[in-house]
Amino acid sequence: MIDITHKINTLRVAVAQAVVKVSQGATIEAIKNKIVPKGDVLEMAKAAGLLGVKKTPDLIPDCHPLPVEYTGISYEIEGLEIRIRVEVKTIYRTGVEVEAMHGASVVALTMYDMLKPIDKGISIEQIKLLHKKGGKSDYQKTADEAIDAAVLVCSDSISAGEGTDKAGKVIIEKLESFGVSIKDYSVIPDDLEKIRDKVSEFSASDTSIIMLTGGTGLSPRDVTPEAILPLLDKQIPGMEEAARDYGQSRTPYAMLSRSVVGLVGESLVIALPGSSNAVRECMEVLFPYALHLFHILKGGKH
Repeated sequence: MIDITHKINTLRVAVAQAVVKVSQGATIEAIKNKIVPKGDVLEMAKAAGLLGVKKTPDLIPDCHPLPVEYTGISYEIEGLEIRIRVEVKTIYRTGVEVEAMHGASVVALTMYDMLKPIDKGISIEQIKLLHKKGGKSDYQKTADEAIDAAVLVCSDSISAGEGTDKAGKVIIEKLESFGVSIKDYSVIPDDLEKIRDKVSEFSASDTSIIMLTGGTGLSPRDVTPEAILPLLDKQIPGMEEAARDYGQSRTPYAMLSRSVVGLVGESLVIALPGSSNAVRECMEVLFPYALHLFHILKGGKH
């Protein structure tokens, strides 16, 4: 199975269909009147479909086991066709398209099995996905206008040439993948005034995003939050909490991070830890969703 541990939980919905086509009107009447020898076709097939959805990862090798939190099965009869509709929902890191299609297939096969004694001309057709939503693909927003960014690496050792920056490069790569242009990349010491001056400089020049990495820990030299907080016009605790929650589910030490997110004017300021792994995780959970902020700032809806 592919690795989905880097993904975040979102509401996932999938709707699939299958069509069972019979060869005579008498078969449809037998279904409606519940006189098929093997029993109530629609109800039996619905029960089988529910089991089919839940058993999908047991039969499809690459499907992840996941919490199925809703399955709805409905029918529409048109002429000699019985149209099966299966809707599946979950809040998880991967989607339920295969679960919905598998459920529709099992419903159709159950109908076939129950009806074959009275109708030898049955076919199963049009098993397909009708609709899906949820997951990063639904929120895969790129910068739809000119958005630039400054990346500040706050580190005494790297600024002194005693180490190589990795975290800042992770930020740059991620931002560029969403169409954000890099206006500046700087390495500065863990110095409160230098950090504050740089953030003020970039916000005054209308830099859209100011990303900082480093200086968010608990040692005496970690002063990035203290430098930034007095500058913020509005703090955005939801983004801070999302990053910490994502990290906490992967390492218990994430609770010690003092990452800060907020607005200075219309510049989004994000201070992340100095570890490249921590930065990669934070960027995964914050982007591209953070870009929606600029839509909101221009009067758009949440």
